[in-house]
Amino acid sequence: MLDIKFVRENPDIVKENIKKKFQDSKLPLVDEVIELDKKAREIQQEADELRAKKNSIAKQIGALMAQGKKDEAEEVKKEVAKNAARLAELEKIEPEVREQLKSKMMIIPNIIDPTVPIGKDDSENVELEKFGEPLTPDFEVPYHTDIMEKVNGIDLESARKVAGNGFYYLMGDIARLHSAIISYARDFMIDRGFTYCIPPFMIRSNVVTGVMSFAEMDAMMYKIEGEDLYLIGTSEHSMIGKFIDTMNPEENLPYTLTSYSPCFRKEKGAHGIEERGVYRIHQFEKQEMIVVCKPEESPMWFEKLWKNTVDLFRTMDIPVRTIECCSGDLADLKVKSFDVEAWSPRQQKYFEVGSCSNLGDAQARRLGIRVKGKDGKYFAHTLNNTVVAPPRMLIAFLENNLNEDGSINIPEVLQPYMGGKTVIK
Repeated sequence: MLDIKFVRENPDIVKENIKKKFQDSKLPLVDEVIELDKKAREIQQEADELRAKKNSIAKQIGALMAQGKKDEAEEVKKEVAKNAARLAELEKIEPEVREQLKSKMMIIPNIIDPTVPIGKDDSENVELEKFGEPLTPDFEVPYHTDIMEKVNGIDLESARKVAGNGFYYLMGDIARLHSAIISYARDFMIDRGFTYCIPPFMIRSNVVTGVMSFAEMDAMMYKIEGEDLYLIGTSEHSMIGKFIDTMNPEENLPYTLTSYSPCFRKEKGAHGIEERGVYRIHQFEKQEMIVVCKPEESPMWFEKLWKNTVDLFRTMDIPVRTIECCSGDLADLKVKSFDVEAWSPRQQKYFEVGSCSNLGDAQARRLGIRVKGKDGKYFAHTLNNTVVAPPRMLIAFLENNLNEDGSINIPEVLQPYMGGKTVIK
């Protein structure tokens, strides 16, 4: 959410930013917000004046009564009653106006970084850099679920009976490999100085609306019926929510946390054939990283975060590349975002396995995450990034470590987490 003072003083910049995100339908919101802000400030000013007047009139009545001027005192009392009625009316209207203002403010997208490429959708995202040489084996690489089934590593049919489409049973060495990757990612991030955390897997609605846009919320979140709780779609939500309504000493920043959690997503919409199996599912597990820092440090942390994911994948010899999301592909709260994509030998292309985002002070402003510094108080900046999200990451892993006989090599860094195994047969 933007600072209302910024919107009031820079309406043209806010409108131009909306145009860059190709959301022209939101342009009227800027003028509506400015008008509501003006109305809210006028109401507050009038109410403050009436409260101040109330105190001075009370003294005036007391003086008139002391002088025996009862008639004049009664007239003044009528004015007091009239003012009290008006004040009560204003005190009822003001919260309603401010709620309207806040609701509209939360729909206006954040100001994107000047370096973000302008484009309508993900087809106009920009490749930045490749890491590792994409290899193509001289044998046909099967679909990832076929690879798993050959080693008795997955049961989709039973999962459909138990929970429906979008769920799975991972079995045997594949299930163990899944857990090994999560454990390795946890230790990888701890070694890089991040504090490990297991957060709540459900969050309240005020946290949901604090960390994401209404459109994202509708597309992703599962609500617990009859309770003010949602299943998390990613642990970054409860991790950022950890700091809701806090005043943080500047000297304590940055907070760098890495978290494990299951994730639950609706995944609305139709998807292509390559997104079957365990690519796009309703339940998965993930290792995440978040940073809460000073505004001037957020660009530096953004660079560090996406490089952590690249480095993790390269330790397992999986080729990856970074993609910068264009303006039209940025969620409304994001200032800047990179996707990390892994190479698929089967598809002969890269596919997304992680996303790194700088949200500026948008989440902090919504959630009330403040910092107390030597020069005053301000809102923190928040960032997040995927460390690794199996089982999707397993697709890249299996395809890049598959042998012609169907066996799967286990990279050296994962072998301690697999009981010393070097290959899955």
